[in-house]
Amino acid sequence: MELYILGQKIMYTDAMRRAFRSLDHFAPKGFRLELVDNDNFITVRASEKSFMSLLDEDKRRAVEYMVRVKKALEDNGAIVLLVREGGK
Repeated sequence: MELYILGQKIMYTDAMRRAFRSLDHFAPKGFRLELVDNDNFITVRASEKSFMSLLDEDKRRAVEYMVRVKKALEDNGAIVLLVREGGK
């Protein structure tokens, strides 16, 4: 599905936004993902610093959360790239 706003193609739709928000309760406390619309695909970016500060069980939950987000976006027509944001 392609959506155009003011002549500019965007990937992220309202259905994708709803699917993403419906998974908020799966995120460990203090862990968040950032979505970036790159026209033809969506980048889901996780902060490495935030991830590394989690306890082991919360790290597992964070990975499960990222996989759920990726699947929910793909189920709504997105092409998804998972990346991490900086670290040492």
